[in-house]
Amino acid sequence: MNRQRIGVTDWAIAVGVTAALLFAGLRQQGPTQLDPLGYALLVGGGLALVWGRRAPVTVLAVTAVCALGHQVIGFDAPAVAYLFAVYAAVRAGHRVVAVAGSVIMPVAVTLALLASPHDLTMGEALTRTRDVLQLAWLIAAGAAGEALRQAERRADEAERTREETARRRADEERLHIARELHDSLTHQISVIKVQAEVAVHLAGRRGEQVPEALLVIREAGREAARELRATLEALRDDDKNPPRGLADVPELVRRARAPGLDARLTVEGHRSDVPAAVDRTAYRIVQESLTNVARHAAATTASVRIDHRPDALVIRVDDDGGARPDTVPVPGVGLLGMRERVTALGGRLRAEPRPGGGFTVRAELPVERTSLPSSRTSPPSERTP
Repeated sequence: MNRQRIGVTDWAIAVGVTAALLFAGLRQQGPTQLDPLGYALLVGGGLALVWGRRAPVTVLAVTAVCALGHQVIGFDAPAVAYLFAVYAAVRAGHRVVAVAGSVIMPVAVTLALLASPHDLTMGEALTRTRDVLQLAWLIAAGAAGEALRQAERRADEAERTREETARRRADEERLHIARELHDSLTHQISVIKVQAEVAVHLAGRRGEQVPEALLVIREAGREAARELRATLEALRDDDKNPPRGLADVPELVRRARAPGLDARLTVEGHRSDVPAAVDRTAYRIVQESLTNVARHAAATTASVRIDHRPDALVIRVDDDGGARPDTVPVPGVGLLGMRERVTALGGRLRAEPRPGGGFTVRAELPVERTSLPSSRTSPPSERTP
């Protein structure tokens, strides 16, 4: 049932139609004992139109019954309320019900007129039926309802299209912002963090007291990198494509076997909840590593090892491809992207040929925020492929 609110227009139509029906009823010649019932049917049929938008099928039935009732009693009034009800039903999308009722209604009106006190012949009843229903107006009411329904449908479709376009543009703008932030901020924060790490490391090697401000800068750089990475991932993600994590790695490895690669997954340690940024980064490292194996390594086997440690998550992907120890790897977009992700989280990444042939990618991602280290603490080293 349509739950639209009853408005002033609904009341105006209903009152206007009721007044027209009462005026037609008052023109009847000679009072009868059934006059009160006839007037009640006229008023009921007219006022029922108030609910025309909320319950169009019910109103169609009520107006039809009222029209037939006052014809049987002898009130020669046109079925104006029924015409409005047909319009409302078609506009609401109940075309079949409206057409069926409009086909049955002429027969029913004819029978009602034959049963009325007017003592009409069949020909006279058919002529009066035409006058009561005004068939041309009946068709026009249905056509008007259908035309307005189509117009409203097209307007709704246009509104949905505008909303979808606005959402698409918002998504594109969000991705553009994410890329701009990634290009401008991630690199600068990484530089600050690395420089602070180096300064602390050198001070420790020289036996010098590390300034407290420098330790704060290093820790702030780590935290800013983590938060920025999480923010960028949130900007890139959307409802239709939720972020992937460690739980999706088995499926990722299974799909890697499709081209004929013997891919294996090993999970070690006690698995526990890890930060969302670490969870997503681990998945991306495995994904990019397996993609590189499939595209460039010409490997037949690949192993993925995930080690859950108390303070870190270690991911290692090895293959038996064509890389050799004396081969200098050319860092592509994939390796650079992995390095940015790992560095932003304060972790370490090693990507290089294996001594016995093939390639290895090893990432260590911290899962707990460590306390400020002393001046003798050496920063984690990072090898560039």
